Amino acid sequence: MTVLTDPLKKAVGPRSATALAKLGLHTVGDLLRHYPRRYAEPGTLTDLATLAPGEHATVVAEVRQVTVRPTSTGKGLLQALVTDGQHTLALTFFGRSTRALGYHEMRLVPGRRGLFTGDVGEYRGQRQFTHPDYTIFGLDVDDEDEALDEAGRPIPLYPASASIASWQIAKAVRTVLDPLTAADLPDPLPEQVRERYGLRTWHETLLDVHTPRTDTDWQRGRDRLRYEEAFVLQAELARRRAAAAAQQATARPRTPDGVLAAFDARLPFALTVGQREVGEQLADELARATPMQRLLQGEVGSGKTVVALRAMLQVVDAGGQAALLAPTEVLAAQHARSLRAMLGDLAEAGYLGGADVGTRIALLTGSQPAAARRANLLDAASGRAGIVVGTHALLSDVVQFADLGLVVVDEQHRFGVEQRDTLRAKAERTPHLLVMTATPIPRTVAMTVFGDLETSVLRELPAGRSGVTTHVVPASNPVWTARTWARVREEVDRGGRAYVVCARIDGDATEADETPLAADPDEPGPGVRARAPLRAVLEVADELAGMDVLRGVRIGTLHGRMAPEEKESALADFASGRVPVLVSTTVVEVGVDVPEATTMVVLDADRFGVSQLHQLRGRVGRGAAPGLCLLVADVVPETPAAVRLETLARTSDGFELAAVDLELRREGDVLGAAQSGGSSSLRFLRVTRDVEVIERARTDARALVEVDPDLADWPHLVAAIEERLVGDREEFLDRA
Repeated sequence: MTVLTDPLKKAVGPRSATALAKLGLHTVGDLLRHYPRRYAEPGTLTDLATLAPGEHATVVAEVRQVTVRPTSTGKGLLQALVTDGQHTLALTFFGRSTRALGYHEMRLVPGRRGLFTGDVGEYRGQRQFTHPDYTIFGLDVDDEDEALDEAGRPIPLYPASASIASWQIAKAVRTVLDPLTAADLPDPLPEQVRERYGLRTWHETLLDVHTPRTDTDWQRGRDRLRYEEAFVLQAELARRRAAAAAQQATARPRTPDGVLAAFDARLPFALTVGQREVGEQLADELARATPMQRLLQGEVGSGKTVVALRAMLQVVDAGGQAALLAPTEVLAAQHARSLRAMLGDLAEAGYLGGADVGTRIALLTGSQPAAARRANLLDAASGRAGIVVGTHALLSDVVQFADLGLVVVDEQHRFGVEQRDTLRAKAERTPHLLVMTATPIPRTVAMTVFGDLETSVLRELPAGRSGVTTHVVPASNPVWTARTWARVREEVDRGGRAYVVCARIDGDATEADETPLAADPDEPGPGVRARAPLRAVLEVADELAGMDVLRGVRIGTLHGRMAPEEKESALADFASGRVPVLVSTTVVEVGVDVPEATTMVVLDADRFGVSQLHQLRGRVGRGAAPGLCLLVADVVPETPAAVRLETLARTSDGFELAAVDLELRREGDVLGAAQSGGSSSLRFLRVTRDVEVIERARTDARALVEVDPDLADWPHLVAAIEERLVGDREEFLDRA
């Protein structure tokens, strides 16, 4: 691996190395894995009409005309026009004199074709490059046959910058690649796997993608790299799966007359078929001496909490404790309230009026009063509290458990690897793990992300849920917006509650507010009218309070800057009906359960992601009354934002929504790590289209790990795992 770790300064010289470093490329290995973004054909010219002012672009074009003249100050000015056959792009060069521009004049001869790169500007309505970098096809090749051969090859176009052009990167790649042999480039793919699918070695693949002679070459190279990315990822997931299976856990079998049996006997409703089936899966795995590792995903309101509670009670009956980790204090407190409400006197063990068979529920958050915190810490450490609910406060060194047997992580994507492992380390033996998410995960993503977990899905909604109707409301139409607030009043008058969700807290807030917005592919470019400012909680609350249609209706607020007791009070007032309209940020996105809530109004809905809007919609219609969700936004038809909102209005199937979301979003967003070009990113594998590749790689990787769980015989594969699955990628994997 010494060649790959050589610094670029040694390999390509300090000047090129400095420019490449600005792209995050520091070693020979970094440069060799800086793959072309696309390939151009010398005979196919770029459509110049697609260039947008302000972007950095590389185009294939033909020189149409060149003029050189002095400026009014006596300096030189060269202006050239290049064309795609229909549209033109101006190239402008300044020099100390017209003679100083002779180099460009000799090269930019009408009829010649080349690559031109620069920042797109405009001058008098004409798109232009000022002092662009360029290379003319065949001009710097002495041999005529070689020039003809080169002119017919695909041209690799690399992610570049103003500091270094694409063809300069290509030249640097050739400089380091040409002297290398297969022995210098250890292959992470085992030979038997390559032979099974007819894949070339890594050395051959690098030649295919960096120096292709035909389109078949680079396409073959990309196929190999796509499979390689899937295989490396699946090998690590399989290795983790094998490591978990080798660990020892304490078996927590069911008992016939414990708290779980008492809870089941008094359940006021029948479990759905899905809840019963998943419950049996969890019960069987908890009874084993190897740690359960299961992902429970389900539609909003599908009853995951009841399933998780029954699993926790089984562990309590077997003498252990369960910890429920929630991402926010609002959600942690909501979970504690819900669990106590479902258990009743079964959650009052040792207290006057408590059931003969029962346990306690302790709540631990960072802002608790000292006395309550001490009492809950003691209940957790002594084992009196069979269920301990908390936020990141559970990770504190002062939190101890008598016998931690099950860790339940809600909304797992909010936590990183260190946080999860810190909690699991509080058990003497590896505890069982149940990961819950209300965000439906398409099968391809589940295979790619949670491949080391068994997956259970709850699709069925409990009986009695009335469903939610969703409409898109044009924000700039005063008639529609007036009707929105009239509907809110009607729902309040019927005894319902209404959420109004905003993206910001106040008018002075910035993007640092707690509401993460969706990646916005519809953001206006240069010269396009900018969006109106995002609506803010405090402004909207004041606005609603002054409306005639809501006269006499109390308006509350809820956001992340409020103290915990203020949040609790705001939710309590909303739940009781004292304050029937709650203007909030997305702190109500998950877990908040107010059955009387019937209306959800989301302002600037186009700025939220599909899954986030689906979660918000799931906060209403949880009781007997039907729910109404109004997505207020101005969107341009057929844009991704319009597709998102139209799909939400059309369907409530979370898995269909997740599939649409996956198609619309950048792969980096889906996979939790930006496609920055660093070695930890997936470059070629796409979970939206590559399900067959992922399945093959998973089968192959598991077969390899079955015979060699530590991958001890495959050091190059281990090296690839350690190199690529680090930083953001490692944390992403460890969400499982």
